[in-house]
Amino acid sequence: MLRRIFILFLTCLTLTCVLQMAVASSTKPFVIDTDMSVDDLMAILYLLQRPDVSVEAITVTGTGVAHSGPGTRNVLSLLALAGDPDIPVARGRDNPLRGNRVFPEEWRVDADKSYGVPLPSNPNPPSDQNAVEQLISVIRNSEQKVVLLTLGPLTNVAEALRMDPSIMNNLEMIYIIGGALNVPGNLQVPGSDVDNAVAEWNIYVDPYAMAMVFESGAPITLVPLDATNHVPITMDFYKRLETDHTTPEADFVYQLLSLNQDFIESGFYFFWDPLAAAIASDESLATIGEYSLKVIEDEGPESGRTLLAEGGSRVRVCTAADATRFQQVFLDALNREQSK
Repeated sequence: MLRRIFILFLTCLTLTCVLQMAVASSTKPFVIDTDMSVDDLMAILYLLQRPDVSVEAITVTGTGVAHSGPGTRNVLSLLALAGDPDIPVARGRDNPLRGNRVFPEEWRVDADKSYGVPLPSNPNPPSDQNAVEQLISVIRNSEQKVVLLTLGPLTNVAEALRMDPSIMNNLEMIYIIGGALNVPGNLQVPGSDVDNAVAEWNIYVDPYAMAMVFESGAPITLVPLDATNHVPITMDFYKRLETDHTTPEADFVYQLLSLNQDFIESGFYFFWDPLAAAIASDESLATIGEYSLKVIEDEGPESGRTLLAEGGSRVRVCTAADATRFQQVFLDALNREQSK
């Protein structure tokens, strides 16, 4: 009898191990580098809700919309909201690798306050490592190749690749939200006095960092304004979310959009970072081609422009996106009930 019980115990243990291995192999490790703007919040919650994604770490760049300190605090709180408080969060530098460009201060203050939407506290402190150290450590030590999603200026990522170029060997892909190829840039908007009609904010703030990443040889898929312009945030989507926000994650996004109805109605609000996150998890949402690109680093009216150019870096580029499918995928993920 004891022998049968022991055999049964070993069988159950073996089956449990096999099941755990199967679940682990079906999920893809992600690392997110974020500047914690309003659309970053939505993108991060989307990925945390995906059953096929395992977010291994989040790093914060202080060269983006939120300042690094409040941005790091807001990431930790967002993870608490999503039931993932133990994911490591590391803080990056506050200045671009070159120059001193910044986002408009009014935008930064709003981002630091998580746009006025309350978030729970997270008892966990930030990582003892800084953002660059965290990126290198997690990517280098991952048993599977890592997907790196960047949602702000490329400052942290450029520094990590410069400090340890070997990490690119363990990167499946870097998905970058940024740039504008055959469409206007997005610098000339209310709250900004930048005289530049061709650059996109994430690249403009630290073009040297973007150029370093392009030239690193790492595998890159760019999600520029050419693609995100296909996926506006509309009042129709807002009304769908209004009647269908059954999880804390979906309710938080609903509250964010409720505070931005004027922006939605303006017709200039797009699913920038959420689209990049969705494409990183399901490339069938986008039309993707390969192009030769370079970044204009010099000062002037085209500084930060992402340019099609012979002899540039070979980069995969998303040129269009399926708005209808994206909205459904995004909404389904936000409302997915899961035990954590």
